[in-house]
Amino acid sequence: MIRLTLRHGRRLALCALLTTLSLPAIAQQAILEGERFHPQEGQHGMAATSHYLASKIARDVMQDGGNAVDAAVTAGFALAVTQPRSGNIGGGGFMLISDEESGDVIAIDYREKAPAAAYETMFQNDQGEAVSELSRYTHNASGVPGTVAGLALALDKYGTLSLAEALAPAIRLAEEGFEIPPRFANGLRDARERLSQWDASRAVFYKEDGSLYTAGETFRQPDLAATLKRIAAHGPREFYEGKTAELIAQEMAKHDGLMTAEDLAAYQPTLRDPVHGTYRGYDVYAMSPPSSGGAHIVQMLNILEGYDIGEMGFNSARTIHVMSEAMKRAYADRAEYLGDTDFVDVPLEGITSKAYADELREQIDMGRATPSDAIAAGDPLPYESNETTHFSIADDNGLAVSNTYTINFSYGSGIVVDGAGFLLNNEMDDFSAKPGTPNAYGLIGGDANKIEPNKRMLSSMTPTIVKKDGKNFLITGSPGGSRIITTTLQVVMNVIDHDMNVQSAVSVPRIHHQWLPDEIRIEEGISPDTIGLLEAMGHTVSQQDAMGAAQSVLIEDGHYYGGADPRRSTSSALGL
Repeated sequence: MIRLTLRHGRRLALCALLTTLSLPAIAQQAILEGERFHPQEGQHGMAATSHYLASKIARDVMQDGGNAVDAAVTAGFALAVTQPRSGNIGGGGFMLISDEESGDVIAIDYREKAPAAAYETMFQNDQGEAVSELSRYTHNASGVPGTVAGLALALDKYGTLSLAEALAPAIRLAEEGFEIPPRFANGLRDARERLSQWDASRAVFYKEDGSLYTAGETFRQPDLAATLKRIAAHGPREFYEGKTAELIAQEMAKHDGLMTAEDLAAYQPTLRDPVHGTYRGYDVYAMSPPSSGGAHIVQMLNILEGYDIGEMGFNSARTIHVMSEAMKRAYADRAEYLGDTDFVDVPLEGITSKAYADELREQIDMGRATPSDAIAAGDPLPYESNETTHFSIADDNGLAVSNTYTINFSYGSGIVVDGAGFLLNNEMDDFSAKPGTPNAYGLIGGDANKIEPNKRMLSSMTPTIVKKDGKNFLITGSPGGSRIITTTLQVVMNVIDHDMNVQSAVSVPRIHHQWLPDEIRIEEGISPDTIGLLEAMGHTVSQQDAMGAAQSVLIEDGHYYGGADPRRSTSSALGL
């Protein structure tokens, strides 16, 4: 059993950690040789994003006197240019803002909404079966986008820059172009067949003769630059009521899409109360419904608080066992209860209560796995209510931002709005196309998440801020579809339970269980002996691809530490 005490450790500590945990060579190289992957200390702030250009832009904003919200919004728009597979203005997401001065933690919900003409069975065939192609790769797969309105709301309420100032770097990157990194080129190569089905998508992402862009070439997006310029000149409502809205409506009408100009004009982001819980003396704030993330990260932490996780050891068989048992029970509740609280009652107070966690913990046998078919949603009364981008930013004025946004799949629906230069999301797949039928991530949904007009679809996005004694401590979150919640959970546990520095916390191997299918998914690097012990307990263990990309910031004793996740080769953490 190994207890990791690496919070302030640097290269030697990381070398020891990597040797012990047998991380894949590519991750070791990224952590040890890539300067941008080292925990970096700053005197004035830290920005950790999934693209080095966005991290540099965010850092420069704070260096020039802007606050963390200014930096976050500017980075968000920059990522829409440099990372079109996941950064976006055609999607939506959630932002958490923590203000130490006021003590407030604000949740901004800019999740997409179903069009007014949407209906419950729209993705079913005549036999009543869910047809995944309809909810993923058609114009009706797109919900009404929220990113532009959400980022503008954050800037207006909590920033100091004008929207035009925040958009300027993104406009420059779109107009003048940027050097293509290998991950960008490889992504377009892999998505070539899907993107090339649409004339506008093919025109944006491939050369005139249809050939591929290669790493090192300059990539320009003139249509996207023009769209961003219009928004800068006329404000966020231009996207929803101006020429951009007209282009979206025309795109929809041309392909029998349900989204209309009226849907766009009616869209508004909303402010919500974040989910709040405690874990070993820390305050944990995370996104509330229509995200399921906050409710279930608090639920799982409540269950796990009853075990001495640090003494049990990082990724030991006993630790993974209790984590997976907690995960199963949380995801069973997710399938039953979670949805948009503007439409359904979610038993949020019950799900996040310590008493309910005590009941669930009593069900866990330390020597034996509970089969998923023996687990059903609990009774958490009373009632109230895979390609994504996360970034974390903090400044020295007590502001911290955790933001996760998405267009769902890599490149969303694959459909670029003709003349506007951006991809449409396929978030409608996050609804329950048919209750009880798994979505693209294998998640089961119920009536609480059925399709209804103007409803926000359920999400797993989990922007999270952990505070200690009223001060911002850990800002984290991740992409990863159904694995977002468990990835974020493990970063929090790695820092609090295993005393890791933030770079180690985001780099080490992860595990995941989502109730159905009944298996523990693991990354490379879990000991074969540990796997054997888990299988002896009755667990099915499946090693699969890497999970998530948890860009994170840790603040301790006035120092800012950035953790850039090596699972994305362009990740970067930069301090002032």
